[in-house]
Amino acid sequence: MNPTAIIAEDEATLRHQLVEQLGQLWPELNVVAEAADGIAALRLLSEHRPDILFLDIQMPGATGLEVARQVGSRSRVVFVTAYDEHAVAAFEQGAVDYVLKPVTPARLFTTVQRLKERLASPPPRLDAVLQAVAPAPPRAYLRWINASVGQNLRLITVDEILYFQADNKYTSVVTADGEALIRKPLKELADELDPAQFWQIHRSTMVSVAAIAGVARDFRGRMVVRLKGRSETLQVSDSYTHLFRQM
Repeated sequence: MNPTAIIAEDEATLRHQLVEQLGQLWPELNVVAEAADGIAALRLLSEHRPDILFLDIQMPGATGLEVARQVGSRSRVVFVTAYDEHAVAAFEQGAVDYVLKPVTPARLFTTVQRLKERLASPPPRLDAVLQAVAPAPPRAYLRWINASVGQNLRLITVDEILYFQADNKYTSVVTADGEALIRKPLKELADELDPAQFWQIHRSTMVSVAAIAGVARDFRGRMVVRLKGRSETLQVSDSYTHLFRQM
């Protein structure tokens, strides 16, 4: 029996182009169905159980990655993508193959040859592929801290904090209405805070970007940070002056 395939691609022009080029490069391949979204692809997968599934990674309804999770080892998957980093990761981890948009006949010919060679063996499971291709979950940065104010413990959200300053075994947490102390070293805080929200400007100081009013030079020519609504300035080490080149 001739091998069967489903093409799942939300761009109609590209979908028709794939069908046409596959017909020229592999006349024996029977494209049994086409899908314009991930939900339709899942339904057609169960209905036809094709030998090969061409899957666009970015589709409405359900992404190509979500569809691939349901494939298991039922079909050989070829990822269709505009994103080279996704495609390369998938291929290197053992996916049958990938094609990049816009699809060229030369690249599709290579894919066809590889598919023909592998039809005799069972389709590989895609667990490792999906783990490599799936976007990493967003990192969870620190959103609040518990700090000591005298004998009391205070919960401070990071949005309230103007800057952190190392102080011997402690770190001072400075807000608009006062200071508090925590036992966490600045180096550990730097690993837990969003680097887009807090900049380290000195080995002993991290400042909230939102709290920066500007930069200036002190009487010795050293760069200092001016803060919004505060009189004190914060010294900037030479190794961190590059952060303020656009100011």
